[in-house]
Amino acid sequence: MTQPALRRFAVAIDRIAPSLELVERAMHEQLSSASGLVGTLGEHVLGAGGKRVRPALLLLSAELCGYTGPRCFQVAAAVELLHTATLLHDDVVDLSELRRGRPSANAVWGNRRAVLAGDFFYARASSMIVEDGDLDILWIFATTIRSMAEGELLQLERSFDPSVTEAHYFTVIEHKSAVLLSAACEAGSILGGVTRAERRKLAEYGRELGLAFQLRDDALDYEAGEAELGKRAFADLREGKITLPLLLALKRCSAAERDAIASVLKSAARLAELAVAYPTAEPVADAVLDMAPVLDAIHRYHGVSDTIRRAELHRDRAIAAIAPFSVDRAKEDLLAAAHFAVARDR
Repeated sequence: MTQPALRRFAVAIDRIAPSLELVERAMHEQLSSASGLVGTLGEHVLGAGGKRVRPALLLLSAELCGYTGPRCFQVAAAVELLHTATLLHDDVVDLSELRRGRPSANAVWGNRRAVLAGDFFYARASSMIVEDGDLDILWIFATTIRSMAEGELLQLERSFDPSVTEAHYFTVIEHKSAVLLSAACEAGSILGGVTRAERRKLAEYGRELGLAFQLRDDALDYEAGEAELGKRAFADLREGKITLPLLLALKRCSAAERDAIASVLKSAARLAELAVAYPTAEPVADAVLDMAPVLDAIHRYHGVSDTIRRAELHRDRAIAAIAPFSVDRAKEDLLAAAHFAVARDR
């Protein structure tokens, strides 16, 4: 199933490639600034590429609802710029040195400049939505920004905490990840002028797809290497993110195993603090952090495989959400996106 799913999504992206190119052009046009650094940093970030899943979902949702006009490109570009802004800020918060296989903006230009560039991207994205002029889309955009900020704060509140619950974890990923995919799909439906019920269906599709996407990401962090991920392996553990593979292991393991995992998390927390105070110490942190107790428990208690099964459940819910829509090429491509979310290996 994996290879056919990947091929189907690749075909879908190829079909809308001319539209995605217009979205890309609209994004790059937003880099004009009195500060030359904004353009340089922006080109570095946008030039790293990415899957461009969010603008693709917006374009396909709009097409499914009967709209293929030029407003798509502006709104889709704004959604992707918003996503890019969150990545810039996330890399600062997480002390990440790699993004999509190349040095992160904060690693090259420092944290302060990366944060300010992220703020610039937020502002440009917001301006594009205001220029579009649709109050419903503007409301969705504003609530999405608020939700994503709340998700980041919720996650930080429980960093390195082995007592995190599944309920807390799912609240975080819904706020941080699912909300933006949901917003992209709903914005596309608004452009198509469909009914409120149809809008809700596409918003639900995006939400469920977003959950599936994040669950697959969290599984990949424990099963893929740096080359596939474009960032350090086991980054979630190093950054104190208690994701579902680890949560499941913590629920199922013995008291002694839980204590060993808690000890690793305490060490990771101390090393993260050291990395903030002394950035050059981070390579040492990699060398001294023994993650074996965590990795062994995740393997023994099927943390990765069961996380993938949860992702498949949300994929199926996404597919069910758009079942009422008539079958056409856009719907087939949205179904391909749902399968891709779980089948991908990076």
